[in-house]
This record gives sequence, C-alpha cells and structure tokens, in this order.
Amino acid sequence: MFFLMNSNKLFFLFILFFSTLISISANSWFGCWIGLEINLLSFIPLISNSKNLMSSEASLKYFLVQSIASINFLFFILFKMILFKNFELNNFISIIINSTLLMKMGSAPFHFWFPNMIEGLSWFNCFILMTWQKISPMILLSYYFNKNFLIIIMIMNSIIGAIGGLNQTSLRKLMAFSSINNLGWMLSTFFISENLWILYLSLYSFLISIMCFLFFMLNMYFINQLFIINLNSMIKISLLINFLSLGGLPPFIGFFPKWIVINFLILNKIFILTFIFIFMSLIMLFYYIRIIYSSFMFNYIKLKWFKIFIKNKLFNYINFFNMISILGMIFSTFFFY
Repeated sequence: MFFLMNSNKLFFLFILFFSTLISISANSWFGCWIGLEINLLSFIPLISNSKNLMSSEASLKYFLVQSIASINFLFFILFKMILFKNFELNNFISIIINSTLLMKMGSAPFHFWFPNMIEGLSWFNCFILMTWQKISPMILLSYYFNKNFLIIIMIMNSIIGAIGGLNQTSLRKLMAFSSINNLGWMLSTFFISENLWILYLSLYSFLISIMCFLFFMLNMYFINQLFIINLNSMIKISLLINFLSLGGLPPFIGFFPKWIVINFLILNKIFILTFIFIFMSLIMLFYYIRIIYSSFMFNYIKLKWFKIFIKNKLFNYINFFNMISILGMIFSTFFFY
C-alpha cells in the first residue's frame, strides 16, 4: 500500500471519489460528462507507474477507451438536445448513450479493453477499477436506459463473463471476467429497485476487496502460484470460503444478493434471463472450484526456504472477513424474512 504514503496519489484518489459525486449529483447531462472526465483524469496518475511498463501501457489503453466513450457521450447528448421531439431518433440515441456508458464501465460487448488493461495494474487499482469506477456510469445508465437493449447486454455480460474466465491463468484476468459476469446481475437490479443495486454493489465490493487483499498480501498474480507456494492451511480455507462466496454458493454472503435478484426476476416472470444467470453462475463456480481443488490437492514439494510470513494483524483481518462471509448469509436470512 505504498501510495497511501504518497501525498500526490492520495490527492488524486480524493479527486477520484469527488468526481464520482459530481457526476451523480449533476442536474444536467453536461455536468455528468464533466464528472466523468475528471474521474478519468484522476485515475490515470494512480495507475501510471514509470517503473512498470505494463502499467504505463494500461494507463494509455484506459485513456484511449474512456476518451472515445466520452466524445461519443458528449456528441449524442448534444444531438439529443437538438432532436428531442423525434421519437424514433430518440430511441436510437438512448441505445447509443447506453452503449457509451457501458463502454466506460467495461461491459460486454465493449469489454475487450478491460481484461487486457487490468493485467498491468496493482491489486489496489484492480479493486478501484472493478468497484468504484463502475458507480457513476451505472447511475447515469439508470437515469436513461433502453429496457430491451439492456436485457440483451445483461445476457451477453453473463455469458461472456462465465466463458471468458474458463481458459485464464492470470488471477487478475479471472477477476475481470468475474466482474463482467456480476455486472450482468447488477444491471438487472435496475428493473427492481435502486436499494437492491446499492446492496448488490456493496456486497460485491466487499467480496472483491477481500480477494484483492488476499492476493496482494500473498503477492499472487497467476494461478500456478497457488500450487507452488507453501500455503498456510488457514489461507487455503480463506481462499476456499471467499472464492465460493464470490461464485454465489448458498451458505455464504455472496449468494444473498443473487437470491433476491432471482426471486424478483421469477416474480416478474422473466424466466429465460433467470435461467441464463443461474447456468452461467454454475460455470463460474466450476472454474473457481477447479482452482481451489488444485491448490488443496496438489502434493507439491514443500520448499523449506520458500515460506510466507504474514503479519498477525493482517491475518486477523482475514479471519474476521471469513466470519462475515460465512455468518453473513445466516444474518441476512433473518432480515429477509
């Protein structure tokens, strides 16, 4: 967590949070656009690191994609203001504006930059990109969305997020495809309620923060590191709990928001979408379990000089998070009924 001691990066982090609030609370589309631009320009200094070539490449990719999306967004909101009365054009413009916002948050089918870019980031920046950076485009999307178009996008997110992660060896890319899949679930909460969207995003952010914290602490970036490193049994168990919770397995807290979404989708008779969501969640659980199973069962050589030393304070945090993951579902069940 080197950047926390760096006043420059702390300043840009503050602007990053502040710009999202500007974008959300603006009373015009132009104000929203300004908020998004400030957000873009404050995130680039956070990810660009002169020592690492991958991070400077990632910052350039991020800048190009976001600026293209911003230009389109600005052009079409101005276009909408001029041709507001024409209903047919209005429908087309709503799809284009939705597309630019989906491109900003790394949603399918505009997702190709997202896994490639995330490969060059540190775990903390990955966490910001997968959680905080999605807030302002999603809230702007909820103001003005095309329902039929959004249903197609939700199905694409769910399928691409599940299938894209099957052949990945990089943990960061795996988390990126997991984020794309969960984005499909999050978009479906627009049809239900804003409170459910906040609940889903906060619980998802909590789970992603645990995963990123674990991988940052163990300095892991690829799946084979889970097999090679002489892992502590408690770390293995915490990886198991948090991976299964992220996949949405019932006893864990990650299942709770998915359960509510499924419940509402079935009540509103949207059966095909529900089926696709559940089926794709099973595929995601398959590759999560494959990683955990391999790291649990591989009888690797225990290298005596290759041990992990973890500070006691950090380990206590992980145990606390694990308790929330396990018991959270039980508490949430009481609240739900």
